[in-house]
Amino acid sequence: MSKIPQENCQTDNTSLQVPLAIFYALFFLFGLSGNLLALWVFLRVHPKKNSVRIFLINLALADLLLVICLPFRVVYHSNSDRWVLPPLLCRIVGIVFYVNMYISIVLLGLISVDRYLKFQRSSCRKLFLHSRWSVLLCAVIWAVALTCGVCLIFLNAERGESQKCFQYKKMYDSKWKAYLNFATVGMFWLVYGALVISYGKIGLKLLTTSKDKPDFPNAAKYNKTAWKSFFVLLLFTICFVPYHSVRIFYIMSQLAKDTSCEWINVLDKTNEVVLLLSAFNSCLDPVMYFLFCSSIRKVMLKIICNSFCQQNARRLISSTDTPQELPNISAVVPMTNAQDVKP
Repeated sequence: MSKIPQENCQTDNTSLQVPLAIFYALFFLFGLSGNLLALWVFLRVHPKKNSVRIFLINLALADLLLVICLPFRVVYHSNSDRWVLPPLLCRIVGIVFYVNMYISIVLLGLISVDRYLKFQRSSCRKLFLHSRWSVLLCAVIWAVALTCGVCLIFLNAERGESQKCFQYKKMYDSKWKAYLNFATVGMFWLVYGALVISYGKIGLKLLTTSKDKPDFPNAAKYNKTAWKSFFVLLLFTICFVPYHSVRIFYIMSQLAKDTSCEWINVLDKTNEVVLLLSAFNSCLDPVMYFLFCSSIRKVMLKIICNSFCQQNARRLISSTDTPQELPNISAVVPMTNAQDVKP
């Protein structure tokens, strides 16, 4: 196979432009509505402070900032991969996207550790993951992310085609960027290890307990919770593991000077597809809140039931001269006290 130098290599993602634009548009619509709803629920319905609630609020905010970047990718890919906006905006959008993706990854890792410590009834949980400590942890995460993002925006100025954005870049003349990317990939694998250990141990312990004590009153609940833990781990694996596996080879090709153009094109196309999976996680997080958090389900059902009953009430009032007694919403979905959110 002949090798074309990187300097003369032109990547071609024409076949991916339409699918990428469509999927990013769908992710934006679902991610925006889902995370706005999640933020409203966490801020208005759960006044009680606890570590998981703090992490989930910040997770929804990070996902929301990520999906706001997606319309720019939609316009870029639908315009035949031509960037018509200022180059500085390209750098800002790209860095905000990646910074918030890694904020989400770190927060998901902290949530898994919190669940594990609570499951183990560890004494350090009250000290380390108290709501005040969780607020401090989140503040540190955002401060570090903001500092890194601002530095990268001003240090990442590059010469090249003004109409290109989100494209494959050579890094053998700026190796510090490649090493920074390697560091973020390494951080991901550490977080992934924490998730595997935390949710794996929780799931296996609950499954063992439900099998050893089938007559135990909570045996069925333990079994259900165990499979929920495995499902969360599965979704995290599907969304992020492919991207960070490809990322290792992608960065290595950026550092090497003798990488063939064919290999660059393969990596570039693969990277675009697996990055799409990573962006998909911003839509899945609100779905997991609804599936696994009983309090959120009750709020959603109450909203749906309230809307449905109000519509029926309007029809009854408009069709009769005498007012009808409205249905009791609380009888359909009883109000409950705020509880800890447990993903």
